[in-house]
Amino acid sequence: MIDCQVECGLERCDIAIIGGGLLGTTISYWLSALYDISVVVIEKEPEVAMHTSSRNTGVVHSPFYLNPEKKSKIAKAPFESNIMWKKFAERKNLPWKTVGTLEVALDDTQHKILEKYLEWGPKNGMSESDIDILDGNEVNKLEPNVKCHSALHCKTDSIADYGAFTRGIKEESQRNGTKFLVNTKVESVRDTSNEPVLVLGGQELQAKFVINCAGGYSLDIAKKFGLVPDYSSLHFRGEYWIAQGQYTGIVNTNIYSVPNYPDFPFLDPHWILRIDGRAEVGPNAVPVPSPETYSGYVGDIETFVSKLADIVTSSTRKLLLNPDFVNLVAKEWLSSVSKSVMIERVQKFIPKVRPEFFSERGTAGIRTPVISPEGKFVPDVMELEGPNSYHVVNYNSPGATGAPAYSAGIVKTLQEKGLLQYKMERKDSIWNLDNL
Repeated sequence: MIDCQVECGLERCDIAIIGGGLLGTTISYWLSALYDISVVVIEKEPEVAMHTSSRNTGVVHSPFYLNPEKKSKIAKAPFESNIMWKKFAERKNLPWKTVGTLEVALDDTQHKILEKYLEWGPKNGMSESDIDILDGNEVNKLEPNVKCHSALHCKTDSIADYGAFTRGIKEESQRNGTKFLVNTKVESVRDTSNEPVLVLGGQELQAKFVINCAGGYSLDIAKKFGLVPDYSSLHFRGEYWIAQGQYTGIVNTNIYSVPNYPDFPFLDPHWILRIDGRAEVGPNAVPVPSPETYSGYVGDIETFVSKLADIVTSSTRKLLLNPDFVNLVAKEWLSSVSKSVMIERVQKFIPKVRPEFFSERGTAGIRTPVISPEGKFVPDVMELEGPNSYHVVNYNSPGATGAPAYSAGIVKTLQEKGLLQYKMERKDSIWNLDNL
């Protein structure tokens, strides 16, 4: 038995965090850096950050494209975290490169959206000098192979390795006393009205308080605590293609396109530079039955049947009555089976690219947006207070970028609610909570 508290052993701890992704790991770091407290992070995989926290673009985003009203809980976190991540990369000697981003508009209608972005950026904390709008000729001077009506140029966007960041935060958190319980899955929960008992296969862990940061499974965990029974979720895989080495330098800036369907949580096509020197194009949004179906379309039969039954009986059924959504999903399927269809999307703003430039698929990632009882996508992250628990649900992009500041905000919220009644014991910290 691994000791969590000397007098009790692993059977009991102050706070249990479900999910060893970037969010759960950073929350564990803040708690362990501030309090004399026993914290256990429960991760079903053999290491932290094996899913969304590593399977992302690696872009350190600036929040110019986030509506400060609809995404109020997450809009400012990327700006504050950008500085924090850069400091962390320097301290841990992790790769970091500032490359900038061009968000391209193909017509005057999309240009008006860029003008909104120009207003949103400063409202989310950005300096006005960090973003400006360029016309097509100015874009062409910056990136000769990019053709567009206009573009918003963000100078501060960088690229990094969030998997390495998460493992680095884990080291810092462990140094403060946090225990990471890997290869361990939460099977069920009981006694939530008192001190929750997490059933972990062959053993049980009793915690005074539970924080749910389980990513694609966070809604399922919240329901185990009796919360949001009328909400459902869908899983969408985003696929990429890697440019062959001789074509990597066609464009030297991240290129995003203005979303055609802003009410749906799908990313429009982009050209992404990776910290390892690769360039990729993508993504699409292919429905899959689980947060881990990284290839194929069915996965294991049991999971597929279970998700199909959930769709038929949940709020997702209402979403499927939306013809715009169904039509969009059909197009996404087509882009998955046809490389040419995927590349055609990117040719609209980088006409030089050809399907033969791409011979290998990139790393696929999966988003899990939550669907309301009315059958609509929930636009912002959901923070739910349950019995002796706190749940972060629908935490999607740019979640990796915003994790340091957002997780600090979670800790502050728990403090304000009086849910962290532990002795303060501040340790040497890489970041300062008081500055956020």
